[in-house]
Amino acid sequence: MTKIADAIQLFNCPGPKPNGLQATDEGLWVIDQGNNFAYLLNWKDGSIIKSFETETDKSSGITVDDQGNLWVASTYNCKIYKIDSNSGTTIEIFESPGQGMNATREHESNKYQNTGDHGLEWKNGLLYVASPPSQYIHVIDPYKWVEKSKTKVPGYRVHGIAWAEEEGNIWAADTAMGVVSKIRLKDGRVYDSFRVSDPVQVHGMTIKDSVLWYCDDRRPIGILDVSMEPDF
Repeated sequence: MTKIADAIQLFNCPGPKPNGLQATDEGLWVIDQGNNFAYLLNWKDGSIIKSFETETDKSSGITVDDQGNLWVASTYNCKIYKIDSNSGTTIEIFESPGQGMNATREHESNKYQNTGDHGLEWKNGLLYVASPPSQYIHVIDPYKWVEKSKTKVPGYRVHGIAWAEEEGNIWAADTAMGVVSKIRLKDGRVYDSFRVSDPVQVHGMTIKDSVLWYCDDRRPIGILDVSMEPDF
């Protein structure tokens, strides 16, 4: 039996191409790949609380650290930016740990460039980086910028990630395959999965009050209505 989520659109992103989400108490952070703006949106209606243009290039992931700084995955220049969430000023720039050629483009590498990472999460002083080119979630010490560990993820184009209720587990969306999986980070063991039917594509993902939120890069933002109990 295949579990299928009902994608319920709640509002549209103010920008043209949302690609990353992060839930916070003050609102929903969105990074837009179309205009490289970061938006803090009201949970109820998507109205803008705060917005600013970043220095990133085709941004594709966003999270917030313990000091309230934003971290943004800048896909086309293979960087990760640390940004002041009040002013939008870039604080530091780092190399994307999983940068490279996406698997589906290897046969035409003369036509395509290497790209960087996508989904980001922060926990206990560590940055978790989902990378389509490497097909891993990389766990980074952001103060020394060294990789502590990495976990192979299902599929071939991992995008948004969000913390699962169980400690050490994370939800990971594969945009190309239309599947969201719950995996254990220490070894990649899969504990649950569900499909998101066409035409919805889960690019950014985050979780609030045990409900997964998604953004489709054609502007919709909403929730994934699905049981969190595995049924296989």
